[in-house]
Amino acid sequence: MRTRRASATRSRAITIIIVVWLLIGVAAAAQRNYFESSRTSCAKVGTVLVTIVAGPLNYVGANPKIDCNAPKPSR
Repeated sequence: MRTRRASATRSRAITIIIVVWLLIGVAAAAQRNYFESSRTSCAKVGTVLVTIVAGPLNYVGANPKIDCNAPKPSR
């Protein structure tokens, strides 16, 4: 049976890992100058958010890429 102290320590460690992960993601977005432009669109916001969440993967050697093939409209 876990004690409260062990549970609180685990929760604190997970919180610290998530905060550090997101800070690294913000640094990755800043390196790509995503915060410099004054023009904002849904696509730009989506790109920034995905970079913040997945950006740290680049620093550990992963290179996540998304291939989007949308269906062509009928004639």
